Amino acid sequence: MGEFEQFVLLAIVRRGNRAYGMEIREEIEERTGRDVSYGAVYTALRRLGKKGFVTHELGEPSQERGGRAKKFFTVLPEGRQALRDTRAALDTMWEGATV
Repeated sequence: MGEFEQFVLLAIVRRGNRAYGMEIREEIEERTGRDVSYGAVYTALRRLGKKGFVTHELGEPSQERGGRAKKFFTVLPEGRQALRDTRAALDTMWEGATV
């Protein structure tokens, strides 16, 4: 799993495991100091959905969104396990490394 996909999963988890695109983007920007586009977030979410790491549900349509509903994303158990596996692999690689 790539770094940005990890950021997206962690942002969802940090937001209570129910987050929509703008919240995910803001969480990543606040924590990393990087500028993040909505397109990058939604591209990553599509990839993570295909991998079986996230799912989404539609909220209620709102007038402020022109009658559109927000998609709320949740990290599935497989996504949480992938995060743990990635962290364990990185921790192992960092053991004894001096940079």
